[in-house]
Amino acid sequence: MEENNQLRDRSERSYRIFRSIYDFSMAALILGSGILMLFAKYFKLDQVLNVDAEFRAIFGTLCMVYGTFRLYRGFKKDY
Repeated sequence: MEENNQLRDRSERSYRIFRSIYDFSMAALILGSGILMLFAKYFKLDQVLNVDAEFRAIFGTLCMVYGTFRLYRGFKKDY
């Protein structure tokens, strides 16, 4: 019985670690794309990202909000 609990605890711990790494990496990716969208003009990418400036601002803001949420979930580790 105790062996079963240890195996379950180890499995839950590895799942939490995997989820936090996944949340941190997704947060970095989403925050990076949000920064890229918001500051494309300063990175001289506004010609490459052939998208309207208003759409870039809205999408970049949404990416920043969602990336911050994923970062929060990675730190909270409440799975």
